[in-house]
Amino acid sequence: MKVVFRTDASQQIGTGHVMRCLTLADALNARGAECRFICREHPGNLIEFIRSKGYPVHGLPLSEPQGASVLVTYEAGSGPELPHTAWLGTTQEQDVAECAVILGELDTDWLVVDHYALDARWEVALKRQYHKLMVIDDLADRSHQGDLLLDQTFGRHPADYAPWVPATCTLLCGSQYALLRPEFAALRAYSLARRGNAQLRHLLITMGGVDKDNATGRVLCALQSSELPANCRITVVMGATAPWLTEVRQQAEQMPWPVDVRVNVGDMAQLMADSDLAIGAAGSTSWERCCLGLPTVLVVLADNQQQVARGLEQAGAVNVLQGPQMITEHLPQALASLVSSSDFRADMSLAAQRIADGDGVATVIQHLEF
Repeated sequence: MKVVFRTDASQQIGTGHVMRCLTLADALNARGAECRFICREHPGNLIEFIRSKGYPVHGLPLSEPQGASVLVTYEAGSGPELPHTAWLGTTQEQDVAECAVILGELDTDWLVVDHYALDARWEVALKRQYHKLMVIDDLADRSHQGDLLLDQTFGRHPADYAPWVPATCTLLCGSQYALLRPEFAALRAYSLARRGNAQLRHLLITMGGVDKDNATGRVLCALQSSELPANCRITVVMGATAPWLTEVRQQAEQMPWPVDVRVNVGDMAQLMADSDLAIGAAGSTSWERCCLGLPTVLVVLADNQQQVARGLEQAGAVNVLQGPQMITEHLPQALASLVSSSDFRADMSLAAQRIADGDGVATVIQHLEF
C-alpha cells in the first residue's frame, strides 16, 4: 500500500502536524506500507528530520515554480477564505498544481492531508491522483471530501463534522484515537504506578517544538517567583528550529534550580514518565501527558487550542492559563497547590489517564485498508 502525507511544519505552524503524521507513518510502515511526504519549504520546516526517519520527502518551493502547467480543475473563489490561509505559503490552487505533478508519478492508495489551510476544494481538485483520502483535523471549521476523517480532540463528536463532510465519510472523533507513538503505551503502566504519593522532584517544560513567542522564557522567569522544592530539577524540551533557543539556554544557567535544556529529544515518553509535573502547551503533547497521567499546568498559546484546554480542564486533568501573557503573573499561583499537595497531583493524574490510553494508532489503522 502506498501512502502520501501532505503536511507542513514552520515557525508559524509549529511541529505538531508533522509529528503526528510521522507517528501514523511509522505504524503503517511497520505493516508494510510505503510512505512518503509532501512538505513546503517554510522557515522552520522538518523536511530533513522526516528524511532522517527514512521517508522520502517531496519539497515544495516557497517561490512559485516556473512553467507549472498541470491540467487540474480547481474552483477558485468557490468558497470562503480559510482562517489559516496564510499558513500555506501560497494559494490552494498553486498547491494543487504542485502536488498534482508529484502525485501524477505515483499510484497513491491513501492521500493523508493534515493542514488547516487546505479544504474540500484542494481535495476534489486532486481526486484523480489518489484512491482514497484521509483528513486529519482539529477545528471542524471547513468542508472536506474525504473517505476518513480523524479528529483526536477530547470531547469532539462526529456531529461537529456533519455540516462539513459527506455522509459516506467515516468519522473518528475523540481522544481515544490520539496518534501516540508506541513507547507511550509501553511506559503507561510504569508511569501511572509512580503517581500515587510521588514527591515533586522533576518538572518538565514543553511549550512546543517552535515556541515562536518564547513562552518557555516566560515560564522560567515566573518560576523564580514560585516555591519549588530546593531539590527539584527542571528539564526544558525545545525543537532545533526554536528561534529563542539560545536565549533560553542562557536563562537556564541563571536559575536557582538545575535546568537541562534538551533539543529534539528522542525519549519524550521516558522523560514524561519520569517527571512529576509538567508545564506545557495545549497542543498534541496534551494526549501524551494524559496517557502517562502526568499532572500539568496547561498554557493556551493559540486560539485553536481553546477546545482542548476547555475539555481537559473540565475533566480535572489540567490547570489552565489562558495565553502566554498570563504566565508571569499567574503561573506561581497555579503551581502553588500542585507543589504543596501530592494528593492534588494524584487526583489530576487519575483524571488525565482516563482521557487517552495510547492505543489510538492501532485503532486508526484498522480503518485503512491493506
